[in-house]
Amino acid sequence: MGTLDLGCAPLESYESLIEADARQEILSAAQSLKGLRVVHVNATPNGGGVAEILRSLVPMMRGLGIDASRWVLEADERFFTVTKRLHNGLQGRGTSLCREDVECYWLHNERAARAIEVAFGSPEILVVHDPQVMALPAFLHNSTRTVWHCHIDLTAPAEDIGARLLPLTQLYSRCVVSMHHYVVSGMPHDRVSVFPPAIDPLNPKNVPLSLENAHQIVARLGIDTSRPLVTQVSRFDPWKDPWGVVDAYRLAKRRVPGLQLALVGALTAVDDPEGVEVWQSVCSYAGDDPDIHIYAEPEVGGDETTVNAFQTASNVVIQKSIREGFGLTVTEAMWKRTPVIGGASGGIRLQIEDGVNGYLVSNAVECAERIVDLLDDPDRARVMGIAARESVRRRFLMPRLLLDYLRLFQQIVDGQFRQPERCTGTQAKALAGLLAQTRGSGVSPNDLAPAA
Repeated sequence: MGTLDLGCAPLESYESLIEADARQEILSAAQSLKGLRVVHVNATPNGGGVAEILRSLVPMMRGLGIDASRWVLEADERFFTVTKRLHNGLQGRGTSLCREDVECYWLHNERAARAIEVAFGSPEILVVHDPQVMALPAFLHNSTRTVWHCHIDLTAPAEDIGARLLPLTQLYSRCVVSMHHYVVSGMPHDRVSVFPPAIDPLNPKNVPLSLENAHQIVARLGIDTSRPLVTQVSRFDPWKDPWGVVDAYRLAKRRVPGLQLALVGALTAVDDPEGVEVWQSVCSYAGDDPDIHIYAEPEVGGDETTVNAFQTASNVVIQKSIREGFGLTVTEAMWKRTPVIGGASGGIRLQIEDGVNGYLVSNAVECAERIVDLLDDPDRARVMGIAARESVRRRFLMPRLLLDYLRLFQQIVDGQFRQPERCTGTQAKALAGLLAQTRGSGVSPNDLAPAA
């Protein structure tokens, strides 16, 4: 895929959303970092929160005079099958890797490193997002300082993956996670920054949309706007528990007979090979209930205005995740003043104060009870929605994330923390060996590591 041209976004566009002191700090930091060459690397051009964040963050950096770029990995289906296992392992699901899996992962990381060096030479800072290409520093020949930004839920990594993959973080100048309890064993605790993601209020998904227009859009897709609607917007992913959302809807419908459910997603993220299988399973689980609407078409789930319409038109938005690094769809709905019921997991707990700006639940029964509570008490739902928007305004908008990154870059440039030693061939082989250890695989580090 290579480099994506994202243009520039002037800070003035966000003027009304930035406090005066934060604005001044952004401008001051940007002045000292002007011309800094930064490359963000991720696995997919579209689909998922990382791609969405970078689509706004990189142009904002460029608008401040930072020489920021975005580079997207080009990989095959086998690679993304392997990296989905790594993703799931870091979020707690046990898995194993065969010899060919490790070879595939290592080879793609090596190729990515070479391609980045050809495209950018020696940028001052390379920011690697998530586990797909976190082995990159092992293959770099230049003096680029590297940052690993992990956006997933590291609450309880599966031992067989965490113990083998997380040592790769020792190669980085800095690691970034969304919450303090994601700083887990195997990471360089003295080189970790903690700051959560954010949404772009100027994205078409998040700009104000009138309720009338929202109703017109969802009505064209089969929703009866005269009856209550609950919606979950997310990838079709086991961690999002769409089956549990269906269960909660069925329980709530016993007390609210006219209730409708929308599950809105898109099968466009190339790094998520499980999506089609999960979507098919959810469709089967929903059966022939005419009030369960499942949207997986790119023109629906991947269309930002349509997502905006569902989040605006819904009486309640659900994000019943079992694991969740942060949950940008929670932030999006809160920004629209729609009350949100979230799974009591990961970064959702960072956003929702239970009973104040939303509800946290642990199972389908609790979720159903909260759906009914909110539908029975519109005043409570309205007050929660107002509180939700205000919390997003203060904590989770893109200018705040930009400032966090500028502070991080300044720390790196100023050398405020110990740099990792350059990775030698011997060290790279040892790290490859950690990744290669599988149950009974017998894979030798020398078979899989790059040459010394």
